[in-house]
Amino acid sequence: MSIDINQFTKLFMVDDLAIHIDEVPWVPQGDRVWFKPVRFSLANGQWINLLKVKPGGVVNRHRHTGGQVMAYTLQGQWRYLEREWVAKPGTFVYEPPGDIHTLVVEGEEEMMTLFILEGSIQYLNDQDEIIGQDDVFSKIKRYKEYCEQHNLEMRKDLFF
Repeated sequence: MSIDINQFTKLFMVDDLAIHIDEVPWVPQGDRVWFKPVRFSLANGQWINLLKVKPGGVVNRHRHTGGQVMAYTLQGQWRYLEREWVAKPGTFVYEPPGDIHTLVVEGEEEMMTLFILEGSIQYLNDQDEIIGQDDVFSKIKRYKEYCEQHNLEMRKDLFF
């Protein structure tokens, strides 16, 4: 018995999707830090978002667990206090699970970077004790609360 792969694929294929990012709000994440969700995947704990950080903004010292992080810088520049490199527009960054770093934006231009994250982010104090955590569920919660506070409808097309 022969299976037509094209017919089989049509039975299980998910429709393609184009998200108009201008229609998605910037959600406050911290002082001078916002995220704009692009994708939430409950199946694998992945979330994709644009991160915007104004000059002087910091994403506190943290460790990624449960998966890798990939980033592509679109605007401005940023770096990790614990590294020598600086990410500028066109820079691709890969972060292995377990990496600990502090994201800072210096200079006069805001940074905008597309991040693809898996697992969780554990925020750490100077003694490496966990003082907070983010994952796909906390990001969804923050997005949901922002939409409720501003009378916006949650975008169902961000969940796929």
